[in-house]
Amino acid sequence: MPSRYERHSEVDDVLDRAGKLSVRTIIFDVEPLVSWWDNTQESLDWGVAMVVGKVSALPTVRALVFSTNSVRRPSVIPPAGRDIEVSYLASAAKPLRTSPYRDLPRPGAVVGDQVPIDGLLARRLGYTFLHYQPRLDDIPLGPRVMHRLGRLAVPLLFRGKKGSSLPAESSPAGG
Repeated sequence: MPSRYERHSEVDDVLDRAGKLSVRTIIFDVEPLVSWWDNTQESLDWGVAMVVGKVSALPTVRALVFSTNSVRRPSVIPPAGRDIEVSYLASAAKPLRTSPYRDLPRPGAVVGDQVPIDGLLARRLGYTFLHYQPRLDDIPLGPRVMHRLGRLAVPLLFRGKKGSSLPAESSPAGG
């Protein structure tokens, strides 16, 4: 699958789109999709379990990877049921390190909020980038700056790629 870009504002919309794309692998950025930045261990554990439960309903998914550049880890990684391999990669060094993702089933999608990190990882892997754009209230300064830089990076990373969907052309669920 060539690298594609799609923008979404709700996690359920992202998962719905992943199902329609029939991806076999989903790489989920942890902050803020699974748990808000600098949140509690309970929040992280709840978010991981919630995403595992929702992804389990997608019939084509075979691998779910939670990937974060932070050192945070859940207390437990809940099983997904079916034949879905669930893993959690802390200190992932995204987008520089791609070796942990090389043997995952294709096609795949990276779900994340930062174009220069998650979008570039998706491009390097040849995966679709499902850009999650939460409301910008209460977002820490670092992610807010990366979001603004990401606006500039989208055309550089995804324009001209076969099947790309730039912000003006994003799916109806996108914001």
